Amino acid sequence: MPNNIYVTRQIPLSGLDLLQRELGGFEINTADKQLSKTELKAATKGRDAILCLLTDAIDGEVLDAAGPQLKIVANVAVGYNNIDVPAASARKVIVSNTPGVLTDTTADLAFALMLASARRLCESERVLRAGKWPGWGILQFLGQDIGGKTLGIVGGGRIGQAMARRARGFDMQILYSSRSAHSEMESIGARRVLLDELLKQSDFVSLHCPLTPETKHLIGAKQLAMMKPTAHLINTARGPVVDEAALVEALKTKKIAGAGLDVYEEEPKIHPGLFELENAVLAPHIGSATTETRGKMATMAAQNVIAVLKGGKAPNAVN
Repeated sequence: MPNNIYVTRQIPLSGLDLLQRELGGFEINTADKQLSKTELKAATKGRDAILCLLTDAIDGEVLDAAGPQLKIVANVAVGYNNIDVPAASARKVIVSNTPGVLTDTTADLAFALMLASARRLCESERVLRAGKWPGWGILQFLGQDIGGKTLGIVGGGRIGQAMARRARGFDMQILYSSRSAHSEMESIGARRVLLDELLKQSDFVSLHCPLTPETKHLIGAKQLAMMKPTAHLINTARGPVVDEAALVEALKTKKIAGAGLDVYEEEPKIHPGLFELENAVLAPHIGSATTETRGKMATMAAQNVIAVLKGGKAPNAVN
């Protein structure tokens, strides 16, 4: 059993300890670096279970290399666009994710990015650390209030709802755009509108939608041009939801005031233009990066593997 479970990268010990206790062990990529496709195919050959991260591309080729005995691919993430789910389903392989546990943690980070962008926090800190601050001045680093402003949330799921709850504490007006209405959003006081209206009316736009073929480049040059010149764009969803080149141009030409980003179109590669912009707050995909949340994610992924290998159903199967 130990050799039939492969963990593609180091994860919090809570998940590894659970696999050891319940299934007798596992094999893991001890280098703690992303495997190449060739390495991934070799490492997963003959496995009954693969426990992977969002940086691992699990497609039909990898699934075939693993073999017909493969039962589950457990993703340590809420999103699973890194896995070809139809290909897995065709091969009768379960795909699972880790929903719910990172909702509040990611919403906290989105709100932090919004505050940092609005108040020019990172820009002013860079000046201070460089020893270039001349002392207090009444016109220095003037940012924007968020209290009483309008927040537009793209996506009405768990994280979007958590973002809306936080915004209510700042007396923000809340709009949301979603394929369907969400009673939870309505109960918070959010009003559902079309995306174009949301972009035109919002002072802050926060993205919380999954990455699908329909949402790739959902925010491009046309959409950025609809936003107020004083508006800020926040992205903690998935990088390709935003056309990064168009965003760089919009920030550079001040079509919008700022952006707070935790995800990027071609991670870990980042559009070089972003590094040159003082009005871009950049974080290295840390939306769920707290000890508590990452531990819960690892445990949940392990529980999915254990359930399937013991002949049961994965609690968080997506197919």
